[in-house]
Amino acid sequence: MSAAPGDGEFTPDWLELREGADAASRSTELLEPLRAALPPRTADGALVVADLGCGTGSMGRWLAPLLSGAQHWVLFDRDPGLLARARDGLPARSADGKPVTAETRPAELTRLEGADLSGAALVTASALLDLLTAEECARLARACAAADRPALLTLSVDGRVELDPPHPLDRPFADAFNAHQRRPVAGRRLLGPGAPAAAAAAFDGLGARVRERPSPWRLGADDSALAAEWLRGRVAAAVEQRPALSSAAAGYLDQRLEQCAAGRLRALVGHRDLLALPRPAP
Repeated sequence: MSAAPGDGEFTPDWLELREGADAASRSTELLEPLRAALPPRTADGALVVADLGCGTGSMGRWLAPLLSGAQHWVLFDRDPGLLARARDGLPARSADGKPVTAETRPAELTRLEGADLSGAALVTASALLDLLTAEECARLARACAAADRPALLTLSVDGRVELDPPHPLDRPFADAFNAHQRRPVAGRRLLGPGAPAAAAAAFDGLGARVRERPSPWRLGADDSALAAEWLRGRVAAAVEQRPALSSAAAGYLDQRLEQCAAGRLRALVGHRDLLALPRPAP
């Protein structure tokens, strides 16, 4: 589950556009402690992975080939079309050539319970936490704790953005965008850039061992299509949040898009990855 900046829609085009940057950004440093925490399996037993808010399946395409052994992915999302894409796009083989299979489960993740994760040996999500409220994030942590399994939650925005070359309007648009990410939506106040800290606190409060790593997008000349779409959504969201910026928005966006098209714009977009490991047995 991951939205284009400001539009609130999980469109396949946006998810596919960002997949390469997501894969390059996720922290591989968390993989070794994750592998060590996975429960032992029998020779013919598959690792069951619950992928929350799977979107088009980018998490499975990234992670399944990095883990050994047979795997069975249970894909959760509320969009049937995205579920079908994720199921059909999952790799057929794991790191050591064992089969990878999948099933889909339509679900509203804001009401996830521990029973929904029954049987899973690993819980994953990508670009999900910032779209939740504080209570929904706490509920997710409780569900993972109840399942007593590791959770790898990647690519939560942290509000940090660095653009090169800089522009005097970068800060006003950044402040407005971050406020937009924290806005109330249908009575739900989203975590936005506060998600990494909220998730870490929620898991830590339940006794989990929490490890975090930065996982920023680093966009350059080869990422111009993604950077341009990200810029459009970012500026639109900022103006929606603070209409006073509308008079400057067109000129600012045009200049940034020109730099992007010419390969002269560099962007660091901050994200964080979190690995929550079950509390040690007494």
